[in-house]
Amino acid sequence: MRLIPVRFLSTTLCLIFVSIASAQDLKLPSVFGSHMVMQREMPVPVWGWAAPDEKVTVTFRDQTKTATADSDGKWSVKLDALTVGDPATLTVSGKNGDVTFEDVLVGEVWVCSGQSNMQWSVERGLDPDLEVAAGNRPDVRLFQVPMVTATEPQEDVEAKWTHCTPETLPGFTAVGYHFGHTLQEVLGVPVGLIQTAWGGTRAEAWTSPEMLASVEELKPILTTWDERDAAYNAKEAQAKFDAAMAEWEKAAEAAKAEGKQPPRKPKMEQDPRVSPHHDSTLFNAMVAPLTPVAIRGAIWYQGESNASRAYQYRTLMASMIQSWRDDWKQGDFPFYQVQLANFRAIADEAVGSDWAELREAQVMAAEALPNAGVACITDIGAALDIHPKNKLDVGRRLARLALVDNYGFGDTITRSGATFDSAEFKDGKAIVKFNTHGSDLATWYREPLTGFTIAGDDQNWVKADSRVVDGNTVEVSSKYVPNPVAVRYNWADNPQGNLFNTKMLPAYPFRSDDWPGVTVNNVNP
Repeated sequence: MRLIPVRFLSTTLCLIFVSIASAQDLKLPSVFGSHMVMQREMPVPVWGWAAPDEKVTVTFRDQTKTATADSDGKWSVKLDALTVGDPATLTVSGKNGDVTFEDVLVGEVWVCSGQSNMQWSVERGLDPDLEVAAGNRPDVRLFQVPMVTATEPQEDVEAKWTHCTPETLPGFTAVGYHFGHTLQEVLGVPVGLIQTAWGGTRAEAWTSPEMLASVEELKPILTTWDERDAAYNAKEAQAKFDAAMAEWEKAAEAAKAEGKQPPRKPKMEQDPRVSPHHDSTLFNAMVAPLTPVAIRGAIWYQGESNASRAYQYRTLMASMIQSWRDDWKQGDFPFYQVQLANFRAIADEAVGSDWAELREAQVMAAEALPNAGVACITDIGAALDIHPKNKLDVGRRLARLALVDNYGFGDTITRSGATFDSAEFKDGKAIVKFNTHGSDLATWYREPLTGFTIAGDDQNWVKADSRVVDGNTVEVSSKYVPNPVAVRYNWADNPQGNLFNTKMLPAYPFRSDDWPGVTVNNVNP
């Protein structure tokens, strides 16, 4: 078993840690504040710091709970399950005074996490002027965690709750916002959204160190980073940087004398232990401080940075989700991923694709766990932009999963597009059955069906002829493959298949085979 090393904290987080550990005044983490939303229908932890042995009283509506701070000054209570109601005041009292939070609501609280496509803001999405103009939503509240790293789990973040207004909305996660306001409109209850996302980051950075150390398949990630940590020398990095700066200054002076642009300034080599890509640095800084919070669930948009290790992602993503659930101690709370959008040049579906394998891994990770799901968005991507601007449909498709699975709308709302059920091969054809989730198969505006490939024992994939036979069945064949044994749909970086359902939700990519893919042997970051 790998020993988890004691590492240095970044300066910012060190200051936060010290201020908490040494505090004698009554204090709560920043996730408690005026304008916050507390989770309904379950016990709600309230915690913080005070002087050792200080008695602390928490009052909300008609509830009063007391606790005594331990020798480290930590205390916690649990409010009984709360119901939706008018805004109220949360008061925490100690021997040195009170801490009061006004305009506190009770409703649904969701964590919104991942890399850049979750971080992508409303002002950078479609119709930002209209979205911001319509952004006065007093029953939607926003909490945005800053992007920091840490080498040990932290206890607080520097953030605050705000109302959703045209002033606060532009920089907030667009996917999270569209998910949240859809829930708010359908459920008619307040929604609190906690954004904790960082562009370009990998799933291992968001996974707890204990989980990574316990899963054999993930050991290569830890080994790689341990080697990088050991190879880093701060003095050598500084000396190398100083020499590069000296050369740069000479070059900059020469460029200025010639009226030219100076060359780009050199950057000092970063300590790998504080990299946002390093294992667990984001879990420590941007997840661990949130884990005592009562939440309904989490939504997740990430995977682009792990696509080259898609096979490994099957285990990594499931492990990451479980590590969150272990630390939150709220059982198997809902966790919904966004499947990767279509991206890169449009190519023959018969070509191997790491993005197709990552999409498969996302589904497999969800299927390995209870109360998890994946939203398909292979119809809204862009060949030349890894950040598709249509975040409205992404948020709505995530909301469909939650509304059906967690809020009882299965009779009136279609959960998703069709998912693969089975394939039977006979008479030179593949008969593919789908789980339609209550909405029959159709093609995009009645166009001829595309996106299927078929192969025989030689594993030579060719584009296939296909047609919708009935509400849940597609027939696939090719004159070039007289004896097919495997079938795939939308298996490409940028798939263009047009199988939908009558609600115009796309069918999920799939393959019936388990032949080794292009990322099967990739395990090192």
